Amino acid sequence: MARRFDNPDQPISWCPGCGNFIILNLLKTVFEELDFARSEVVIASGIGQAARTPYYMDANMFAGLHGRAIPMATGMKSANPKLTVVAEGGDGDMYGEGGNHFLNAVRRDMDMVNIVHNNMVYGLTKGQASPTSQKGFTTKVQVDGVSNEPFNPLSIALAAGAGFVARISVTDFDHAKEVLKRAFTYEGYALVDIFQPCVTFNKVNGYDFFEKHTYKLGQDHDMGDFSQAMEKAMEKAPFPLGVFYEKPLKTFTAAHHIEKPLFENVYDKRELQKLYDTML
Repeated sequence: MARRFDNPDQPISWCPGCGNFIILNLLKTVFEELDFARSEVVIASGIGQAARTPYYMDANMFAGLHGRAIPMATGMKSANPKLTVVAEGGDGDMYGEGGNHFLNAVRRDMDMVNIVHNNMVYGLTKGQASPTSQKGFTTKVQVDGVSNEPFNPLSIALAAGAGFVARISVTDFDHAKEVLKRAFTYEGYALVDIFQPCVTFNKVNGYDFFEKHTYKLGQDHDMGDFSQAMEKAMEKAPFPLGVFYEKPLKTFTAAHHIEKPLFENVYDKRELQKLYDTML
């Protein structure tokens, strides 16, 4: 059955079996169930296989430089606070090249959903280690295995002051869908880190790995308890899934009184001229 965000005319370049297909389906399903209009959704992406996701949807999108999805999304939300804004990319795109933007989006509480496809490898550039690659993971570049500690986006986001921090896995579609819907109804910056296998370049962290080495946070998890959220975020395999932390904060647009799109503003040219004259 056709859905409003389907884009059947765009050929998909992902490898057969890639977890990106599930994330694409997840997003279209969530947008449909939340009854988003295509004109109200805009997705900013950078470079990489994950960043190609908005190409395959019938929605507004802007593709920019590697690691620069978040600043583009920031500008979009600032220019039109009525939009539902998404910054999307892979773990390398967001946490590597875009790591500085990731931190500052959290600090600003920029009203957007930051979706990160986390497959623990660079897929587009043929399989070198990414920021989230696990220690010991061997590649054509890291022939002796990764020696660095993997980047922990959840604990970093929490420490920087994020109000919504979550992790899901493509191996549990229904659970992932409900967490994503919660992220899209949250007002402020929402991080959703998504475990997603790269079937070509990461033979270690595949579907079986994520099924066997993850578990869902229980009913006893207090999403308003920062200490508990941080404790869970620091856990290694098995990795918890769900909403780690949710707390309402004052968003960037609220703090700066951005209430309507820029194109709706009406300016008095005489007053602008006076301001210009004072700068000469």
